[in-house]
Amino acid sequence: MRRAGRRCGTVRGPLAAWHRAPERGGSLKEATSHASEATLSRLPQVPSAKEMDETVSEFFRRTILKIPLTEMMTILKTWNFLSENQLQTVNFRQRKESLVQDLVLLCEENHASLNDAALLDIIYTQFHRHQKVWDVFQMSKGPGEDTDLFDMEQFKSSFKKILKRALKNVTVSFRDAEENAVWIRIAWGTQYRKPNQYKPAYVVYYSQTPYAFTSSSQLKSNLPLLGQALTIASKHHQIVKMDLRSRYLDSLKAIVFKQYNQTFETHNSTTPLQERSLELDINMDSRIIHENKTEKERVQRVTQEIFGDYPQPRLEFAQYKLETKFKSDLNGGILAEREEPLRCLVKFSSPHLLEALKSLAPAGIADAPLSPLLTCIPNKGMNYFKIRDK
Repeated sequence: MRRAGRRCGTVRGPLAAWHRAPERGGSLKEATSHASEATLSRLPQVPSAKEMDETVSEFFRRTILKIPLTEMMTILKTWNFLSENQLQTVNFRQRKESLVQDLVLLCEENHASLNDAALLDIIYTQFHRHQKVWDVFQMSKGPGEDTDLFDMEQFKSSFKKILKRALKNVTVSFRDAEENAVWIRIAWGTQYRKPNQYKPAYVVYYSQTPYAFTSSSQLKSNLPLLGQALTIASKHHQIVKMDLRSRYLDSLKAIVFKQYNQTFETHNSTTPLQERSLELDINMDSRIIHENKTEKERVQRVTQEIFGDYPQPRLEFAQYKLETKFKSDLNGGILAEREEPLRCLVKFSSPHLLEALKSLAPAGIADAPLSPLLTCIPNKGMNYFKIRDK
């Protein structure tokens, strides 16, 4: 009896092309081609360089689109990425969409990178810094620690490494500015998501000072990491957030550096008070009695002693949280038995709060001097106050 031969198993996968080739009468070369195509189709798809370029191009398009036409040339020249000859080829009087498209094409010709786009975004933010709300952080050294020599390049490298080690998906860009300051742009991502380039955080750090200014970010969870990077890179021991906030970065800087009596000086700030009082007397209504004139001079003198003889730093508000327990000489009552303190929130708002406060007494709206809670804002470096019972 003839022994039956063993049946071959079915060939599956890419090698099936080799198995089927003789049946179709195809050549070995065709079988190899089919096998290669089948194998490649199973490999994970990697984004092409073109797709990555399209992502950067879209970032450029959005960044350029938000630049006002009146500032376009100034910002592009400050950026200094496109040459003068390239800028001369662009028609800046055409529709903005067409203008943006032409500029994006020039950026692509120059092989612009993501970092180049980030630098352009930093420059735009520097021109429009008042569109963001800025917080102030103060750092300090440990007991007995000496001031070390500061190296800006070392600071940048250390800051970036700390963020990269803690968070894989994050992009950090730097731009040096005036007064030994550096602007830092941080696009946060997560362990599973790429950095969001359209919601970055900004940090302005002045070298060899304990102060850093940060734009308010929606990602509050990243604040501890940001504080750690600032503290270690600047060689400090700890960092705290100050009760000071404003849209006007220059005013915040003037307050914490105690420069508001210099930075905001005007051409007539050195005029003696006596001379200005004399001018006031000349223009004063002759029917005003002597007592009123004396009172006005007193108010003017007290106001100058408190606020100084210079324009004030610009803040938009001051907020006071009051917590106090009810006190009464009479026994009993619902409020007297209340254990929780009474809470109240008072907020003063103005386009230029300190100048508004400065004008209250001279205008006769408030008595002079004003409450120290209102006049201490620049000296204390605070516009958030918590008032409790002693």
